[in-house]
Amino acid sequence: MARVKRAAFGDQQYWGRPVPGFGDPAASIVVLGLAPAAHGANRTGRMFTGDRSGEWLYRALWRAGLASAPESLSRDDGLRLSDCWITAAVRCAPPANKPSVEERDECGSWLAAELDLLPHFRVVVCLGAFAWEAALRQFGSPRPKPRFGHGAEVARRSITLLASYHVSQQNTFTGKLTEPMLDAVFKRAVELAAG
Repeated sequence: MARVKRAAFGDQQYWGRPVPGFGDPAASIVVLGLAPAAHGANRTGRMFTGDRSGEWLYRALWRAGLASAPESLSRDDGLRLSDCWITAAVRCAPPANKPSVEERDECGSWLAAELDLLPHFRVVVCLGAFAWEAALRQFGSPRPKPRFGHGAEVARRSITLLASYHVSQQNTFTGKLTEPMLDAVFKRAVELAAG
């Protein structure tokens, strides 16, 4: 995907590799997305950085007191997350920005290994149904299987999964997801993390 570049980014070098998680290793809140965007994280090398989805996400994290600034511009912009870690179910930019179930399952062991390195997390904010399904696979889905819906919650072991519509333009431009809705999810995540 790094070979297909947008003219708007000129001759900028794309990251073009699996994108690592980002944030506070002592985080109690993990934000789980789908996959790096082709011209966002795949370009910048930081999750949710360089695209409209990231603009929404980082503003919400900043308002919730989880980010030092309301925007993420590049890997070296000085942005810091506090008590929050951002990752994705799939590590590489998928074709057409739509990860497959096979990609999710193939990357599942990488997500599990990453979560093992985060000893204090208690809440996983799942951005979209794809991330919700990936989290249920990671933590074991109860029966009946919990349905995805904005604001849905399910406790698995000592972790609470919290669902939000994805911050994609498809949701934000149409009003399916509003900033107050996203703020409410992060307010709830902070409450759950505090116990």
